[in-house]
Amino acid sequence: MRPSRGLVRPPPWPYNIPMTTPAIIWDVDGTLVDTAEQHFRAWARLATEIGQPFTRADFAATFGMRNPEIIRKLFFPDADDARCTELGSRKEDLYRASVREEGVQLLPGVARLLTAFAAAGWPQAVGSSAPPGNLDLLLGLTDIRRYFAAIVTGDDVRRGKPDPEVFLTAAAKLGVAPRLCVVFEDAVAGVIAAKAGGMRCVAVTFVGHHSTDKLVAAGADLVVKSLEEITVEQMTRLLRIDGESP
Repeated sequence: MRPSRGLVRPPPWPYNIPMTTPAIIWDVDGTLVDTAEQHFRAWARLATEIGQPFTRADFAATFGMRNPEIIRKLFFPDADDARCTELGSRKEDLYRASVREEGVQLLPGVARLLTAFAAAGWPQAVGSSAPPGNLDLLLGLTDIRRYFAAIVTGDDVRRGKPDPEVFLTAAAKLGVAPRLCVVFEDAVAGVIAAKAGGMRCVAVTFVGHHSTDKLVAAGADLVVKSLEEITVEQMTRLLRIDGESP
């Protein structure tokens, strides 16, 4: 069967075989897409249901963390895993219903970059704190699943951002050394995680979750307003690849 016109498939690199080609690891919400408002409304409704306060400041302070960490930080510090799963599942049901109803679009520059990195032969992965159901929905609605040779969700790791586990797991699945990886992020917790993992990090401020100053303080190597500013050549320079591996 001939592939459909315009279809871009990542090369079938085996996992866990070290590569010298650079790789891109994408955060999802706030970087690939913006469904922050749907997340906020879902958390706010859950908070109302359980009789707990929830503010915009609470949302900003915990954006990018895994649900169990958010629930214990904001609502119930002593909640066991079962309680966190119950509350987290309710929140995600509310979130996914909203996304299905309202739809979702890629953020500016994303489609071009996904295609450009694929054309350059750079493997790409998703490294997200989100549960698998959310990523399945978002990658399906935006039709970009085909670009990713590896997808790591919040369920695949024991420690969420700012711990680097999610990004290190993605790099390991791609078979690329962390020093050859560039992470695209929008949250302070994600930037800290990328740098703790020994990776380069580009932070984007388009959705406005965190200021440039905060992202720089977290360790971002480059902060941009929009991913429309980014090119493959620029990322090559960021990794300091001039014919040789850094």
